[in-house]
Amino acid sequence: MTIKFLEPAQKELDEAYIYYDSKEKGLGSIFMDEIYWALKNIKAYPMAWPDFSDRTRRCLLPTFPSSIIYRIRDNEILVIAIAIAQSHREPDYWNTRLK
Repeated sequence: MTIKFLEPAQKELDEAYIYYDSKEKGLGSIFMDEIYWALKNIKAYPMAWPDFSDRTRRCLLPTFPSSIIYRIRDNEILVIAIAIAQSHREPDYWNTRLK
């Protein structure tokens, strides 16, 4: 099974890395380690995380207030969003990416 990122999800991941690293040197790398851990587990057990919507699942990161929202298609995991818990963002902002 392969993992593919939608372009907006990749941008969110890049921005999250920059944000965490700006807060504390090295924190961005710790965040990325947790992302890689989650992606490895999603790849190994794609159905292990709960449904988030009709067509998506969500894997919460254990340490950071973030989650990976993904969709399983054939032999591919499509990452729709790297959702960072933020009060100013609408909770379903990523939903239009599936249309």
